[in-house]
Amino acid sequence: MKHTQRKLILAGLTASTLGLLFHITAWNSPAQSNDASLIAKAKKIHDHVIKLDTHNDIDASNFTADCNYTMRLTTQVNLPKMIEGDMDVSFMIVYVGQGPLTKEGYDSAYAQAVEKFEAVHRLTEKIAPDKIGLALTPADVIALHKQNKRIAVIAVENGYPVGTEIKRVQEFYDRGARYMSLAHNGNSQLADSNTGEVQGYLYNNGLSPLGREVIAEMNRVGMMVDLSHPAKGANLEAIRLSKAPVIASHSGVRALADVSRNMDDEQLLALKKNGGVIQIVGFASYLKAESKERTEALTKLREELFGSMTGARGGRRAAGGEGGAAPSRACPVETETTSAAPARRGGGRNGFLAMLPADKRAEYEKRMAEIDAKFPPAPRANVQDMVNHIDYAVKLIGIDHVGISSDFDGGGGIDGWNSASEAFNVTLELVKRGYTEEQIGKLWSGNLLRVWGDVEKVAKKLRKS
Repeated sequence: MKHTQRKLILAGLTASTLGLLFHITAWNSPAQSNDASLIAKAKKIHDHVIKLDTHNDIDASNFTADCNYTMRLTTQVNLPKMIEGDMDVSFMIVYVGQGPLTKEGYDSAYAQAVEKFEAVHRLTEKIAPDKIGLALTPADVIALHKQNKRIAVIAVENGYPVGTEIKRVQEFYDRGARYMSLAHNGNSQLADSNTGEVQGYLYNNGLSPLGREVIAEMNRVGMMVDLSHPAKGANLEAIRLSKAPVIASHSGVRALADVSRNMDDEQLLALKKNGGVIQIVGFASYLKAESKERTEALTKLREELFGSMTGARGGRRAAGGEGGAAPSRACPVETETTSAAPARRGGGRNGFLAMLPADKRAEYEKRMAEIDAKFPPAPRANVQDMVNHIDYAVKLIGIDHVGISSDFDGGGGIDGWNSASEAFNVTLELVKRGYTEEQIGKLWSGNLLRVWGDVEKVAKKLRKS
């Protein structure tokens, strides 16, 4: 049994953490040398704090009796890798890519969402209930941790499966969802997407009337509002409307990487005023942006080859395509020659290839080679780059409003943190920068758990009134 009591304190859940002085030496002095004493200090801290990752994508075909997360799969997250990296909590994502705003589209999205909800329940209730439990509250996280179990939490990425039925917000909450974003890549029926900066908006860079109702319903049921992926205008409107703190479950800082998925200073300051938290993401192309020329060339290639599938990120969809079941396949158990390969900056080449018909794959590889030659990719982002984003956000909005996420199995992964098994490297870099044990506990889990608890309190008040 780990030092659970100490972890509770470091997670920021007790009043004793208030008023502590905050200092970070990284901005004024070089990092400490990576010597044995520093590593020992980092290992001690890593063991003490609760490590929580707010964004891990899943494939329902990896949640069956014969192929599941008790095995060391090639996925970046599974139980063996969580144990190896001493990762405690995984938010497992019910993701559906954006499709047509029609009844048929909504019905298909809903069916895909239900499949993923059921997959997580199957893992925690039938496949491995002795190893991992489903948390529905911050208190559940603590209770399951005391039992020395790994912890799953469910969240929804893209409100598209809600369709036009507001009652589905309550249904998704009852199924276990504890946060939801109103859009992904492509404008939804609820909100404009960050992709609207290039493709145009439906709601004047904001929320639809139904989206505003969904925000109110999420507040009422106790579901966190997620700002990752909607447009800046939609996010600022959501912050104004929400009666509870909000989160950005997997985003970077736009001042350091100018991509539409990241949050600029105006959004970050609004998030602070709201009492929310940004979970800085270990996604290479959100930490180090590609050149404008390379980005334009990649976008053009994917639009030409994928058409309506352009909104997907690498590694997301089953090879069967949007909405289709994955074809029969061998369980992807990791071997010496197959592992969680680093995702390609900008989207993940293997993921895109899996989505393409066989006759287009050679063309894709040929044209990618031409783009690589003409506009070479920048060096892949690493843990140091990620902590640069953490440093920036902490300096701008304070230690209480910043956290950590990976977007593993959805395109995430950086040098030094390419799977849950390498989580210690993040803690080590934070120690090198001068973050204290208290501060690292807040970054890894305390701030997110605090927001989650605040959202629950607001919901109780709203239901009473």
